[in-house]
Formats: sequence, C-alpha cells, structure tokens
Amino acid sequence: MISRFGDALRTTALPLLAVRLTDDPVVIASVTACGYLPWLLFGLLGGAVADRVDQRRAMWAVDTARGVLVAAFALVVGLGHASVPLLLSLAFLLTALQTLFDNASTALLPSLVDARALGGANARLMTGQQLAGGLPAGPVVPLLIGLGAWAPFAADAGTYLLAAGLVASLRVRPPAREPRPAGSTLRAEIAEGLRHLRRDRVLRPVCLATLLCNIGMGALIATLVLHVTRWLRVGDTGFAAAMTVYALGSLAGGLLAQRTARRVGRARALLLAGTVQTASLLLMGAVQHLAALLVGVLLLGSMGMVWNVNQTTLMQQRSPASMVGRVSAAFRTASTAGAPAGALLGGAAARHFGLNAPALLAALLFALAAAALIPAGRADVSVGAPHDGAATTRVAP
Repeated sequence: MISRFGDALRTTALPLLAVRLTDDPVVIASVTACGYLPWLLFGLLGGAVADRVDQRRAMWAVDTARGVLVAAFALVVGLGHASVPLLLSLAFLLTALQTLFDNASTALLPSLVDARALGGANARLMTGQQLAGGLPAGPVVPLLIGLGAWAPFAADAGTYLLAAGLVASLRVRPPAREPRPAGSTLRAEIAEGLRHLRRDRVLRPVCLATLLCNIGMGALIATLVLHVTRWLRVGDTGFAAAMTVYALGSLAGGLLAQRTARRVGRARALLLAGTVQTASLLLMGAVQHLAALLVGVLLLGSMGMVWNVNQTTLMQQRSPASMVGRVSAAFRTASTAGAPAGALLGGAAARHFGLNAPALLAALLFALAAAALIPAGRADVSVGAPHDGAATTRVAP
C-alpha cells in the first residue's frame, strides 16, 4: 500500500511534467502508451515466471529495482535534464517490472486466504491501496511540485524502497505447487494459461469487455491533463482535485463491490459498473464545467473499483491454483492490448476533434463493453451463492 501512494504521486506528476515539456496531444499520449506497452511484450512471461518463483521475493526485488530507477529519474529532473524521451523510457521500464510484480501478487493472495473470503480480501486490499495512495496523493502533488518538479518522483522512490523492505520482512509460507512435468517449458506453460482463458465461458467475454474499456481508458487517461487544464481551464489544482475525487469514488466502490456481487452476481456487477461508467464519461465529455468533471470521475472511480474487485475475483476463482499467475497474465495481456493504441487514438481525437473528444470516445467503447458482457452474465452461476460463490464458480467451461 505504501508503494501505491508513491505510484499515485508519480501518476499525477508525470502528465503535469509532460505538459511543461510539450503541448502536442499525441506526444503527451505517447507517455501513457509507453506505460502500457510492456504488458504486450512481457506480460505473459511475467505470469509464467510468477508461477515458478517465490512470489514474495519477486515482489520485494521488483520494488527495490523500481525505487532505484525512480530515484535516478528524480535526480535527472532535479538537474534540469528532463525530456520527453526520458519520460517515455521511465514509463516503459516501470511497467516492464510491474508485469512480474502484479502477476506475483495476484497469484499469492489465493494462497493466503480461504477461497470463500477471496472477494472480500480483494475488496479490502484494493480499497486500502486507494486509501493509502490515491486519496492523499492528489492534494500532496501540488505541494511537492512547489518544492521542484523532482520532488514527487523522489517521494515515489522512497515509497518503493520502504515497501520492498516491508515485503521482504514478511514471513509467508510459499504456496504449495505441483511438480512441473519433465521437459515443461515456459512457452508450453504460457500456452496452457491462454487455453484456459479462451475456453472459459465467463472469463472470455469479461476479457473482451475489459479490452474495450482499456482502449477507452487509455484514450481518456492519456489526454485527461489536457481535458482539465486546457478544455476546462482549471489548471494543475483542478487536475489534482479530479485525481482526489476519483480516489474518493474508488473508496466508495470498494464498499459496494461485495454487496453488488451478492445481489446480482459478479459478472452482472461488471455489467452494471460498465453502464454507469458509460453515463459518467458522457457527462464529462458533454458538459464543459468542473462540477460535471468531478461528478463524472467520482462515478468512474466507484464503478471502476466494483469492476476491478469482481473481475479479479472471478479470474482467481475460475483458475486452477497452480495456474493463477499464467491465467492472470493471459487476461491482463489480452485485455491491456488495446490501451497503448487507445492512448494514441485519444491523442489523435483530441488533436482533430477537440479536447473533450477522448471522453466521448471512451463512452462509446464502454457501451460496447457492456454489450459484450451480456453472455458472461448469462453464464455466471454465482448469483445467490453463499459467501463469494467459490464453490460454484471454479467450474469447467
């Protein structure tokens, strides 16, 4: 959770630094695109490695490497040598390391909690990450930037190194794994995870819907700083306010995620979240007022948390214990595939159709995602199941 605070500092500060270096929407969007690209290149490999190694050790090693990397970046910025290529490189390298960290953490959690408590554990974990990271980061970033453009990145480096020390100090028994077949290769293990995802009648449409949403979010996130500072003309403070309200919405969504799933089922909870997010994006793109933006990001954040908790839990529950890392990697790689293109598409839309166009484009893509979820809602059997439905969702496709 500590490193999430640093992530939130960097995520808010990086686009603000980018707009100081260039005002080209496509160039600014490229920073976001580079932050997604490693999932396409290394995501599947990260999942296969996460199923093979000690996941706790992998997590603290990655956080140490990221801390050193961001500390070096802060030093370069402090010396006045910041540049767009440097921003692109940082975004790429951090996400390349994240492909191992995220898959390792997703694979580790089911071994730490009872299957019936998995949904609640995901909700508490993600809500705690927002509470520790997203909520305080928004108002803190302008204060740190007042010290210098380097300050948010120096703070981010410190949180990574502190988080690495905390994870390393944990005494967690590694999850039991079945011996790998003789001659098993990473390529064969990656293919096994892909086949499981392709054959599952719930995860397959959920993955497609998440892909469409990620294209839309890529377009929105890549240009949001321009939407706020240029279209709405509310400056850095308005951007920080939007990030803070988004974090507040995410906290509310963490409280709603489990209740929604118990009432309608996890797949239908995703459908509900996608529908509300579509409306929020339409509001943001159609009404040129700060209040409309804040209401929109509040709904976007709350329903985004409902989506993330239930999507992650579905994936964990419907994957064999020995394959969670690989299925997670297959899901994330496939669903994230459109985000770099979405970021560039958002930059092009902002350049040619106006700075509010990416929000409207995202609304269209979220509407298509909601339609793609209808088969998953019909196939999901978790409605009315006790607790999290773990006994009924881990079924053959």
